[in-house]
Amino acid sequence: MNNGVQQLLGLAFGIILGRLLDPSDYGMTAMLAVFSVIANELQASGFKTGLINLKNPQHDDYNAVFWFNILAGAAIYVVLFFSAPLIAAYYDQPSLTSLSRYVFLGFVFSSFGMAQSAYLTKQLQIKQIAKCGMTATLTSSIVSVILAALGFGYWALATQYLLYIAINTLLLWYFSPWRPTLKVTFDPIRRLFPFSVRIMISAILTQVNSNIMNMLLGRYYGESNTGHYNQAYQWSSKCFLLVGNMLKQVDQTVLVGLHDERERQLAVLRKMVRFTAFFSFPLLFGLGLVSHEFIVVAIGEKWAFAASLLPLLCLCGAFMPLSALLTDAIISHHRSDIYLWSTLALGILQITLMIGLWRQGIYTMVISYTLLNILWVFIWHFFVQRLMSYSLVHFLKDIIPFALAAAVVMAVTGLATHTISVLWLKLLCRVVLAVILYYGVMRLAGAVILKECMAFIKGRKNQS
Repeated sequence: MNNGVQQLLGLAFGIILGRLLDPSDYGMTAMLAVFSVIANELQASGFKTGLINLKNPQHDDYNAVFWFNILAGAAIYVVLFFSAPLIAAYYDQPSLTSLSRYVFLGFVFSSFGMAQSAYLTKQLQIKQIAKCGMTATLTSSIVSVILAALGFGYWALATQYLLYIAINTLLLWYFSPWRPTLKVTFDPIRRLFPFSVRIMISAILTQVNSNIMNMLLGRYYGESNTGHYNQAYQWSSKCFLLVGNMLKQVDQTVLVGLHDERERQLAVLRKMVRFTAFFSFPLLFGLGLVSHEFIVVAIGEKWAFAASLLPLLCLCGAFMPLSALLTDAIISHHRSDIYLWSTLALGILQITLMIGLWRQGIYTMVISYTLLNILWVFIWHFFVQRLMSYSLVHFLKDIIPFALAAAVVMAVTGLATHTISVLWLKLLCRVVLAVILYYGVMRLAGAVILKECMAFIKGRKNQS
């Protein structure tokens, strides 16, 4: 529900902001995204993940991470504050100096909530985390729309980002009973460091991999083209994050808890994979099918180029939740070294490929990005197979039925509706027909995941 509500709010307010703002506004904030996320990972340093992977973290563990995050966040902000002119010079955009100094305040705010978030996650208090995220999303989105309507442009997007982090952090403090103390020892940091530093470096590399297109497009193709790509990526990411984050907050905790029951652990992972595939493929393939109609109807013809990029990013995005789940399975076995080196290899290949192909045009870069990231799902699986005896045959059995069903449903839906000329009507018909067909196929196939989801929903209604 947390991720569903947040993505629905993102959908609604994304449409409004897309109509109020220009591609160049989105491009300006997209150029800074990689610096913000890298700084955030440096500040967090992987210690949140380290706490979650401890069986019984104590007060001193949370306290050490809390104070370390604050010190690291303050130090990194000072460095980036004085580096802002260099960032602006890289993109040849003088306005980025003041904008970056404003945006970078976000990871200072977030440093106060890392330990609180880790505590709630470790205690599986997901309802409280959901309330924090949903409230922060709604409030920050309303403020950003007001600012955009008043003509603040990209400052509205920057304020949305900062306000979300600030409100979410305050609410984490409200819901978490844990409180820091001034009596602090950094021994837990030393114990967690070997594991956590690999998580930190891997997370930085992952963020660079995700934002390499924004960095190169911003430098070589300008803020408008960067804005189009970023708009397409944001819409695809709303869908794959909706699926991936359903399990993200609990998968490591559950898998770590089953570490001594290997057969049961594998069974749980396979169910998570099937659950992910059940939602991910129809959702992303479906968005790819209606990409043109959705973008033009929702945010206008000015975003037509973004609509042409969206199907490719949806194909890539369909596999992203599976990658995230497999990497969490690797981390749950305390093999942050595998996570690090595999992420580094992906990053080197991706950066080399993108730099080598940027002269070939944006479409060629996006196609290459998509194919490489789909291939890497099977690299992650290779390591999971070694750790958990999860064979490739079983992995394919868990995902291919859902992928094929989604692909066939979207193909039939596309053929059945291609003659409709009114865009909004075509959009509506495609969404309704695809949902009905996919549900029907799953019912006829006797999909266990569908039965369990329906049983869960009925159980919740009966409890109410």
